[in-house]
Amino acid sequence: MSVCCVPPPSAPCPVPPRPVLISRPPVPQSVPPCSIPPPGPCEPALPLPSSGLATAGFRTAKYLPSEWAVRCQAGFAQSFADRDTSERGRQESKLLAAETEARSQRSQAGVTKGLGERLQDLHFWRSELCREIGDLTAETDLLLAQKRRLERALDATETPASIVSDNLQCRERRLGPDLVRDEVEVELIREMELIRNVQELLKRTLEQTVMQIRLNRDAKQTLEMDWSDKVEAYDIDDKCGRYNNQSTEIQFHHNSSKFEDYASTPESWSEFSHNNICKAEHERMASINLRTLIDNILQDTAEDMRQQCATVDRAFAKRCEEVEDARHKFENQLAKTLEEIGKQELNIASLKQAIKDKEAPLKVAQTRLYQRSFRPNVELCKDAVQFRLVNEVEELTESIRCLQQQLEEAEQSLMNMEDTRLSFVKEIAIKENSLFIDREKCMTHRTRYPTLVKMTGYQ
Repeated sequence: MSVCCVPPPSAPCPVPPRPVLISRPPVPQSVPPCSIPPPGPCEPALPLPSSGLATAGFRTAKYLPSEWAVRCQAGFAQSFADRDTSERGRQESKLLAAETEARSQRSQAGVTKGLGERLQDLHFWRSELCREIGDLTAETDLLLAQKRRLERALDATETPASIVSDNLQCRERRLGPDLVRDEVEVELIREMELIRNVQELLKRTLEQTVMQIRLNRDAKQTLEMDWSDKVEAYDIDDKCGRYNNQSTEIQFHHNSSKFEDYASTPESWSEFSHNNICKAEHERMASINLRTLIDNILQDTAEDMRQQCATVDRAFAKRCEEVEDARHKFENQLAKTLEEIGKQELNIASLKQAIKDKEAPLKVAQTRLYQRSFRPNVELCKDAVQFRLVNEVEELTESIRCLQQQLEEAEQSLMNMEDTRLSFVKEIAIKENSLFIDREKCMTHRTRYPTLVKMTGYQ
């Protein structure tokens, strides 16, 4: 800094107003001009003596030396004041620039640190969301497997239902006195009701499973959207955290410092993700409980159906034993009846030829009836021919009875035994038909009953 040759006064004196140029009074001759001292820096200028009329034109338009000195002093003082003010301004500018630079660096470092903390929060919630998405996806896959088990188990119930329905329909083809509401029919009806109840239960459980899968997927979609937003926000904040003063991508963005009306707060932001995770965990626990319920339902229903199947099989076996025993008894009685008929025929061998002539048609009719009794299944029909054959036997018998009035008691006994034989034959045929239906049709068909593993949906 340059140093002024004139030392500055302790307090700058005010610059006196510029005097008005007027004609000055003459200076006394006794006072020489050089004896007048120059004015001080703070003293007003004194008028100089005039040399007369010859210098009047030069004297009126000029500054006084004192004015010149004062003006120089004022310029020096002003220069010093300006330099001092400039120096203070420069010092303050340097301090302000350093302070603003430090504050800017601290603010930028703080924002960078805040972005780092924000990235940690984002990474934490993103990891939690990713973990929950994985758990929910795995749980949904397990529930889908249970859904397939339910579908297979529901399909497997169609076979027992068709078996039971076929058994009931086949047993409707039992003939005569064997068409009874026995224990087998009661158990079959009970089995059919059980199967229907199981089907309704499986259908309701399947609907509940489909609804739970939909809820799981909705919760997963919510988590994935939240996770996607956080991934995008993480990339944005990570990119912002890498910006510095030397970055080439930075530029001015006016009006970017205002807050958006729909912006969330840190509390609402974390609460949003927390609520999404809680909802997903709730749905996942509901899915786990539903899977456990499905396991129990499938196991219980399969065991109930197999137990009822075993009960029906035992009832069939018991009924077949009863029918078999009745058939054996009828066969023994038929044998005895046939033996007695033979003895009675030997007793009436001496009847007239007319009676013998009627015996041949009677045998033909009876033989036809006997042979037609062996018609299988539904072919054993009470058709018009059957009724005509029975009527033919009765007509021939009545004719023979009329011709054998003398042998009425013997012929009546023979007829009674023939009727008994026919009834026995019919009973035996009915029992054989019942045994064929129960043993060959129903029980054989029931061997196709699905296993416990299949009814639980594993196959």
